[in-house]
Amino acid sequence: MTATSLDFTSLATQAARLAAGEVTSAELTATSLGRAHASQPTLNAFRHLRDDEARAEAAEADRRLAAGERAPLLGVPIAIKDDVDLTGLPTAFGCAGEFPCATADAPAVALLRDAGAVIIGKTNTPELGQWPFTEGPAFGVTRNPWHPGHTPGGSSGGSAAAVASGAVAAALGSDGAGSIRIPAAWTGLVGIKPQRGRVPAEGELFHGLTVLGPLARTVEDAALLLDAAAGTPGTFRAAATREPGRLRIGLSTRIPFTATRTRLDPVVEAAVRRLAGSLAGLGHEIVEVEPDYGLIGLTFLPRSLTGVRDWTLRVPDRAGLDPRTRSNAGHGRLLAGPALRLARALEPGLHRRIGSVFGRVDVLLTPTTATPPPPIGTFDGLSGWETDQAMIAACPYAWPWNVLGWPGVNVPAGQTDGGLPLGAQLLGPSHAEERLISLAAQLEEVERWPERHPETSW
Repeated sequence: MTATSLDFTSLATQAARLAAGEVTSAELTATSLGRAHASQPTLNAFRHLRDDEARAEAAEADRRLAAGERAPLLGVPIAIKDDVDLTGLPTAFGCAGEFPCATADAPAVALLRDAGAVIIGKTNTPELGQWPFTEGPAFGVTRNPWHPGHTPGGSSGGSAAAVASGAVAAALGSDGAGSIRIPAAWTGLVGIKPQRGRVPAEGELFHGLTVLGPLARTVEDAALLLDAAAGTPGTFRAAATREPGRLRIGLSTRIPFTATRTRLDPVVEAAVRRLAGSLAGLGHEIVEVEPDYGLIGLTFLPRSLTGVRDWTLRVPDRAGLDPRTRSNAGHGRLLAGPALRLARALEPGLHRRIGSVFGRVDVLLTPTTATPPPPIGTFDGLSGWETDQAMIAACPYAWPWNVLGWPGVNVPAGQTDGGLPLGAQLLGPSHAEERLISLAAQLEEVERWPERHPETSW
């Protein structure tokens, strides 16, 4: 099997071919590392590549496979975002400075290793995951494989670029305000934000806003990686093979309250409505609804900004942080007391009010972002306030589900005339991942997005 024949091969296919002895982990890992290195000067998806370690892990996987051992991802190369600990590498979370190397794997990483995955590297993320673009003085600029002049999104932009470019079939990301779903939308991928607590983490990340989850080119691959990271062998992958049944799907395009000027780009709206038509063609009932979001944003900021404050305490040289980060951390210090406690106390009421929409529909369909992916440098030189305004205008749809802690799945919704990917969200109530995954997999059969790949000019 040649390296070319492995290009854009799915995670599930790689695992099956490894188990059947049709390919070795050494071959898959060498191909993956080769693509990562070839794309790095242009796309800059990775903060660290583990050439020697990954090759050694692949050789061990081949020995285990030859001995008849089996595990869901045994020998399959993947990548992880640089906000989770991986033994032997620092966890800088997009920041500059000399961070100590981790002495133990994060719980989700340990589960991925238990499933047999070979981790080829850690991917770039903006400073403390704050922005929907992956750029910063610590590592440079991460670019979109579809159009290197545009951002892949953030904050899991490096993971998205690594998967969309074909360096790996799937990668682990994290989502605190859309940080899996936004880059998945802007790079043509499936991105799953699971239920809060589904994937184990060290502590409650960003006071319950942030969860870990997969980015992949197919629904089955995303479900397979989610099963591995969550320690739920086969549960979500099985959902990707089941019909969802006839569902009532609520189409919602109204932007939640943001206290800033926002507007849904007509190109994005047309793409989401076209996807609604595809769902109707599959036999689902589409109705227009609007969840009662209210002033949910007032409960988001204390949690997110206090989370930034918490993370800055781990940074070896805070003077090297972006001024916007230092400003956000300062606001977080002010909000870390009564405002944070009130934000958490209001969550059950939000569950009841916003969740009432699921008395009328089974799933919500919304845009993932309000705009196509912005050009590289769009956010350069902006003040903290200007950055907040610009990113809210581009990405006002994803963050409410982080406040609620409920699951959501980005699915590709087509492209602009210029070939920039667009996405839509399938959103559900508490613990609805299986329903969303089944519906996304059914949609994939007619939309056929895994057949579309960016040019590999790098």
